Amino acid sequence: MNDSAPLYENPDRNLAMELVRATEAAAIRAQPFIGKGDKNAADGAAVDAMRKFLGTVDFAGVIVIGEGEKDEAPMLFNGEHVGTGRGPSCDIAVDPIDGTSLTAAGRQNAISMLAASDRGSMLDASSVFYMNKIVTDADGIGVIDIDRPIGDNIRALAAAKGKDVGDIRVAVLDRPRHAQLIEDIRATGAGTRLMLDGDVAGGINAARYGTRIDMCVGIGGSPEGVATACAIKALGGFIQTRLAPKDDEERQKGIDAGLDLDMIYGADDLVRSDNTFFVATGVTDGGLVAGVKRLGPIIRTESIVLRSHSGTIRRIEADHLLEKWL
Repeated sequence: MNDSAPLYENPDRNLAMELVRATEAAAIRAQPFIGKGDKNAADGAAVDAMRKFLGTVDFAGVIVIGEGEKDEAPMLFNGEHVGTGRGPSCDIAVDPIDGTSLTAAGRQNAISMLAASDRGSMLDASSVFYMNKIVTDADGIGVIDIDRPIGDNIRALAAAKGKDVGDIRVAVLDRPRHAQLIEDIRATGAGTRLMLDGDVAGGINAARYGTRIDMCVGIGGSPEGVATACAIKALGGFIQTRLAPKDDEERQKGIDAGLDLDMIYGADDLVRSDNTFFVATGVTDGGLVAGVKRLGPIIRTESIVLRSHSGTIRRIEADHLLEKWL
């Protein structure tokens, strides 16, 4: 064995397996609130659990992308230090529940997620809450351009995949701002998969092979875009984004923060590291992972763990003794 081979260079290769404990904890703590109509209570329980478990992990993490500012919800705040302080130094993006409204309503596709990369590598886009995104699998590389009309991109991707345009499925958040986009997608003959929330899962499913989603497009959260990029780098997929300030005041905030509002940000611009981690645990059932289930004396979770350095995707099904949790 060549101990200097790239696969063995980084001793932090098990970090994602530690981080998944934090997303499992957040999902489990949120479980009693599924369908109860109180998204802030669900989020608060998930935040507390994630913070507690991150504190046990041997790394020096700094939260570059926290959650809660956009919704005035409980927070793991930007700049918060997490971990024991021993081990690798990392940028962290967290969302204890991506899909708080989905959780409160008992709808599908809510996840607990966390992304990590080498310290200083994540784009801090917190001054501009939204960005326009387009995500595909590797077939979109050199084919898709966010500046082209959506119809042109759909036809180009269909050709690259050797599929009929009518077989292409495009995920997009179901928002009034996307009414024309949805109409333009359907005008090509492609189908839509409208998401109530949770475009991180939508983007990952667009980049994964073997799903029914070929592309994820539209304006969603900037923090979610950076977290998605961590996953895309592990999947070998394609992402392009452009910041989308909602008004002149936010535009100026972005400029003051040093962001380029005209730039097309690719995966390497969103995360300037080839050592990224992405972990997610299902809160409610969805196309990416199954949700938390109480089965007699156990709680069952399903998680997905992605790492770019090794190019691995792992699924973890875990049974937790109910008496230890709830």
